[in-house]
Amino acid sequence: MVRRRAEHNECEIFSLEEVSLHQQDIERIEHIDRWCRDLRILYLQNNLIPTIENLGRLKKLEYLNLALNNIEVIENLEGCESLQKLDLTVNFVGQLSSVASLQHNVHLRELFLVGNPCTEFDGYRQYVVASLLQLKWLDGTEISRSERIRALQGLDEVRRRVKQQEQEYLRRRAGEKEEAQRKAAGQEGGNKEGGSKEGKPGFNGRWYTDINNTVPGSKENKENQEVEDNMESDEERREKEFWQTPCSFTPESRLEAHRHLEEKRRAKEKPTEKTPKAPRTLITADGRVMNVNEPKLDFCLTEDDETNTLVLDLAVYRHMDTSLIDLDVQPTYARVSVKGKIFQMVLPAEVKPDSSTAQRSQTTGHLVLTMPRAEGEIKVTKSVPRPPRACQNRRSSSHEDSKRKNNVPERLEVDPSKHSAIDLANIVQRQSAKEEGPLETCRISPTNTSNSSCSEGFVDDPDVPPLI
Repeated sequence: MVRRRAEHNECEIFSLEEVSLHQQDIERIEHIDRWCRDLRILYLQNNLIPTIENLGRLKKLEYLNLALNNIEVIENLEGCESLQKLDLTVNFVGQLSSVASLQHNVHLRELFLVGNPCTEFDGYRQYVVASLLQLKWLDGTEISRSERIRALQGLDEVRRRVKQQEQEYLRRRAGEKEEAQRKAAGQEGGNKEGGSKEGKPGFNGRWYTDINNTVPGSKENKENQEVEDNMESDEERREKEFWQTPCSFTPESRLEAHRHLEEKRRAKEKPTEKTPKAPRTLITADGRVMNVNEPKLDFCLTEDDETNTLVLDLAVYRHMDTSLIDLDVQPTYARVSVKGKIFQMVLPAEVKPDSSTAQRSQTTGHLVLTMPRAEGEIKVTKSVPRPPRACQNRRSSSHEDSKRKNNVPERLEVDPSKHSAIDLANIVQRQSAKEEGPLETCRISPTNTSNSSCSEGFVDDPDVPPLI
């Protein structure tokens, strides 16, 4: 609790100088004098502390607030050498003479005792002012010099009267304690009787001995409903009686009221308790793996045909620590635990878990799983359409195709009589005469030029090249 209240000091309690422990239902002061030696301000108001204890080692303590507790005696503060302000508002301090224990706290300047039984004593203020000479303020009122002189002058008479009132108060307190003990013993006995009565089968005054008809009829159901209504009304009546019954304001009554409220709060919390969720089914009884996405993360599963792998891209939170991620890859599924929430996905093909890799992106935070396919896995490839062939090629290769269909082995035949030597002149094939142009015709057959129609004075000189 102390460490939780030390958030302003980075949860370091050994160097803590101020801590607030109010309204924590503390019933005893312990450990704080060993854990927080440097404490200067301590708030312990509105608790159930009956005794001031375990504070003597706090040498640097300057302000102690113990208001709204069950303290009856001022004690065990001699070791708080630096104490300057003490607040004991609304406690049960009836031994006013215990104020003398504060004479050792030479730096004490303010003291609050408002709401304590001792403040009703005749001569209360005069006794405190005369007993604590170092005090400057009492119950928020400054102590003047003249008031202190008057208090010191009549101290003996005031001390005698205070002692008589203390003895009377202590006798009254002893009677209140005995009455509280008798009341507590009576409540315990009543609770035991009520519990044994309800534990019997005929606690409502009726015994059902007919084993063939153990369920009461409609009239009996109505009677049972009336009994339940009466029980509810009785509970409301007891609640009203508890708060409206006058009682003396004592530590026992305050503790009783606190316990009553605590029981009522627990009774209200019982019906609202959440039932634990059943564990999610990841693999059914027949071995079927389920797809689960408890963290509700975006994901993408792709198949890389070039590397023959499956790639799972899981959009993990960007700023989440990698230590909160747990990974398990199996041949047929992959499971990722993100902060205790399961992400599980069935894979479309078997993979190699030992060869799988996991990488985390430093920019996006995504988790990328690369899972190679198993060796025996068949890889599905797309069929590429073949280009259409010419009709001649189809006819010429019809015989070859028939051989291929009949699974006849093909052999490569080479005729050594043909093309035994390389014919350099026929590397480029010449076109046929039908397809030759006019110029090529003239070049190939010059003899035909004489037969062509020429002018009368034309002389064919072979040394003159032809006109192009």
